[in-house]
Amino acid sequence: MKQRGFEIVSAYVGAGVLLPERKTGASAGYDLAAAEAAEIPPHGFAMVPTGLKTYMQADEVLLLYIRSSMAVKRQLMLMNGVAVIDADYYGNADNEGHIIIPLYNYGREPVSIAAGERIAQGIFHAYRTVDGDVAGAGVKRRGGFGS
Repeated sequence: MKQRGFEIVSAYVGAGVLLPERKTGASAGYDLAAAEAAEIPPHGFAMVPTGLKTYMQADEVLLLYIRSSMAVKRQLMLMNGVAVIDADYYGNADNEGHIIIPLYNYGREPVSIAAGERIAQGIFHAYRTVDGDVAGAGVKRRGGFGS
């Protein structure tokens, strides 16, 4: 039985998208890369597709953080600070659970992102629920990104 991992969304199969990996033995995060090139204007944003989806247990979440090199050297940040990918985002009818990374350029110059460039890191976390609540029980997700 699959526990947690990444897959390529159907629209990007054969497009050269690589599955994320940890770069060192002590790395907590899996590096996610841009599936397509993007240009981010000064004080503007871009929704950068990864071509990936992720599956995990009902009581887990994937948190996405900007790579520090992107923040410091390129003056980029995640629009929402930390992106939350819930377990039930996987396979949704709107977009299969495609992970799209919203990047904001707080610098004065446009920033170009190349296809294949590592832009964020994802860390899986288990979470707890309050008494009387069970992870995975309840209303079924409707909608994709931002739902």
